[in-house]
Amino acid sequence: MDPSRDNPLIRFTTFWWGIGTFFIFAALLAVIWLFVRPEPASLEDAAAQPRYATKAKIDAAQAANLSPESIEAAAATVAKRLADSKPVAVSVPAQVVPGSDTAKKLAAAPPVDATAVDTAPASADAPIDPAVMASGKASFLVCSACHGQNGEGGPIAPPLAGSEWVKGPVSNLIRIQLRGLKGPLKVAGKDYNFAVGMAALSYQTDEQIAGVLTYVRNSFGNKASAVTAAQVAALRSEVGKPQLPTEELVKP
Repeated sequence: MDPSRDNPLIRFTTFWWGIGTFFIFAALLAVIWLFVRPEPASLEDAAAQPRYATKAKIDAAQAANLSPESIEAAAATVAKRLADSKPVAVSVPAQVVPGSDTAKKLAAAPPVDATAVDTAPASADAPIDPAVMASGKASFLVCSACHGQNGEGGPIAPPLAGSEWVKGPVSNLIRIQLRGLKGPLKVAGKDYNFAVGMAALSYQTDEQIAGVLTYVRNSFGNKASAVTAAQVAALRSEVGKPQLPTEELVKP
């Protein structure tokens, strides 16, 4: 029998040689992984890849259809036209500066006659264009931030669901959209009085306002006639006036 097998010193040395060999092998693997590993990709890089691919396609299509010479010639023509153009003064009511002479003039203007808008509304049972409802639903995403996704209302806006004002005279909703609203308001028997009030959303087109109001009047349990772009256009002169006081609303 080999007496070296029972030698504690030999066993101790063999053990540490094994441990050392293991760590050397692990270090070699780490060095190899360090040099051959792929470059890390952040979430931003991953999201940018489709944009880079789209840009490459656009650049290739442009290069195939437009030569550098034609682009340079077009740029010179456009630059000459811009240099020769003269600015024209315009008046945009949506850009009225509070406290300006225009703002004061608009505030002092007599109330608009909305009788024609409210006298002959369409029947509540008349079919509504699905495209109008789809457009209105998309525009309502802005409104839902305050009025709730289901028109249930929130901390800074009253409910639209089951509101007699929503189903009432069309001119009320159009004027509120064009001017905003301030003051106490009773909805479905409950009093609301928000300190800030509603901001005007007059930047929307007549079609967009008609669409979102039609959607609101026919959603969340409401059923009323559609709103037309012509009705909105008839009240465009309200744009730029101060927030509409609730006492000026037509009673539903």
